[in-house]
Amino acid sequence: MKEPGAEMSFFSHLEELRWRLVKIAVAILVCCLPCWIFWRQIFDIVMVYPLKFADPKPHLIFTSPVEGVLLSFKIAFGAGLVIASPVVFYQIWKFIAPGLYPKEKKLVMPTVIASTVAFLSGILFCYFLLPFLFKVLTSYAGSRIDPFFKIDEYFSFLLKLSIAFGLVFELPVVSFVLARIGVLKAGFLLRHARIAIVVIFIIAAILTPPDIFSQMALAVPLLALYGISILVAKIAGRKQ
Repeated sequence: MKEPGAEMSFFSHLEELRWRLVKIAVAILVCCLPCWIFWRQIFDIVMVYPLKFADPKPHLIFTSPVEGVLLSFKIAFGAGLVIASPVVFYQIWKFIAPGLYPKEKKLVMPTVIASTVAFLSGILFCYFLLPFLFKVLTSYAGSRIDPFFKIDEYFSFLLKLSIAFGLVFELPVVSFVLARIGVLKAGFLLRHARIAIVVIFIIAAILTPPDIFSQMALAVPLLALYGISILVAKIAGRKQ
């Protein structure tokens, strides 16, 4: 039989999670509104620049009467999610904080800042990598096939790849936190490096579109981040 206190504790955690998710949703919605107003400017910056070095230049098309309207909402959501990322990370780490010791709770705000910086850095890295990626992809068969990108699929490609880079750049931050609270050690990461390499390529294949160039573009930085995570875990472990 469950103790009443344990049941209340369980439901209180569910209630806490619900309110954290509500706050995240509200933050994203608030950030989406101005992004929807300026969706055309965001389109020019975010969706046109990656095609800078493409040869031949792809034509962006839509094949449904409502696809252009839906695109404006998708752009607003994607941009709103990026802008609201500090709030999202704050709510996530505040939800985790009650399970930490008092001295570990002091890491919450620095971790929120580091998580936000890492996430945005990953997206920026992807943004400046994309022109070179599209140059390879479009030139592969460009002499024989004219590239016409369906706008919905093109946006999904950009969003999926950007979020993937943003998330994998969180690896050193997660390693630092786990090492500081004594859950992870640098030696463990070193001993399992071979397994990690295999897992990294599997993750890259899952998170990216089904082409070898996108997968390698994610796998190589992720391997570098794994090496950085080992160093970070070693330093954080000493401090711990």
